[in-house]
Amino acid sequence: MLVVGAGRVRIAAVSAHFGRDVEQCLAKIEGIVADARAQDVRLLVFPDATIGGYLGDLGRGDDTGLPPALDAGSPELARVAAAAGDMVVCVGYRESAGGRHHNSAVCVTGDGVLGRHRKVHQPVGELPAYAAGDAFTAFDTPVGRMGMLIDYDKTFPEAARTLAGRGAQLVACLSAWPASLTNRAPRLVQDRQSRLFDLYDCARAAENQVVWVSANQTGTMGRLRFLGQSKVVGPGGDVLARTWAKAGLALAELDVPAEVSRARLVLDHLRELKPEAYA
Repeated sequence: MLVVGAGRVRIAAVSAHFGRDVEQCLAKIEGIVADARAQDVRLLVFPDATIGGYLGDLGRGDDTGLPPALDAGSPELARVAAAAGDMVVCVGYRESAGGRHHNSAVCVTGDGVLGRHRKVHQPVGELPAYAAGDAFTAFDTPVGRMGMLIDYDKTFPEAARTLAGRGAQLVACLSAWPASLTNRAPRLVQDRQSRLFDLYDCARAAENQVVWVSANQTGTMGRLRFLGQSKVVGPGGDVLARTWAKAGLALAELDVPAEVSRARLVLDHLRELKPEAYA
């Protein structure tokens, strides 16, 4: 698919809760897509585990059960693509493939699948539910060349750097990122995981001089309390739009190629890498 040329586009990251009821999740996706379309959004990024929800715990017994598993050609994903139409939409789900399950994301329009990602970096508590992915892939879309990460992936600078090195100017990071389980703060905004979530979003955007679109779950699932804090970050690390702990849409309008070019005009981090010194 050809990439649209320069011009301002509206980009949005979703903060919302998605649980085990797949039909309810799909209806919510369709409603949010319709609202975004009314605001002329061209790229809409949903949280991790958009269809069927995330786990209810990490590292202990989980009485919420596992999210339902969908294969790559499932009617549920086809329904999301149909709702997307000419909009680029990224959603997360538990993928069933080759006898294994992955924490996966797919990027679609009404024309079909543009890109896929399987979460590579996993906290220990995910291991019984998901197998790790092994690649970071950039792909072309109507809003520009982009890549996807799934929550813990963004903790590792190499993940975003790989996508940027492969030409991605946009990175969609889909998360189900919870507050700390071991040192809970009375308010989410004071939680150490809240601070890290924002820090990684801004640092990865600035390091790679890309537009970063970070979507996160809200509400609770089992013992996990999700942070929200969805945002769009510019290639200088500046937050252009954000939500807080409640459901909402972080929406920003910008010319992606122009913003990336401006950020790299004097200091181009990718061009100035010294890989021989890092060995």
